[in-house]
Amino acid sequence: MIANRLLVGHKCDGVIKAFAALENIPLRQAFDTFYKSVLYTEIVGGISDMHCRSDGYLAEELRLEVNQADE
Repeated sequence: MIANRLLVGHKCDGVIKAFAALENIPLRQAFDTFYKSVLYTEIVGGISDMHCRSDGYLAEELRLEVNQADE
């Protein structure tokens, strides 16, 4: 299912803020990380209804993605 653009926009905002708080990094850095991630494409594409998951859960998923990329 492809989510409404407004819903996706709010979800992205929440995930970025949650990720910044989780990693204790500036919002700008969290923004850049999120928009370059696979998670972002999954949310926008409606894959596995990722937009339905909580911001905290998705922030943790982003953290895992970033950590795996660093390995």
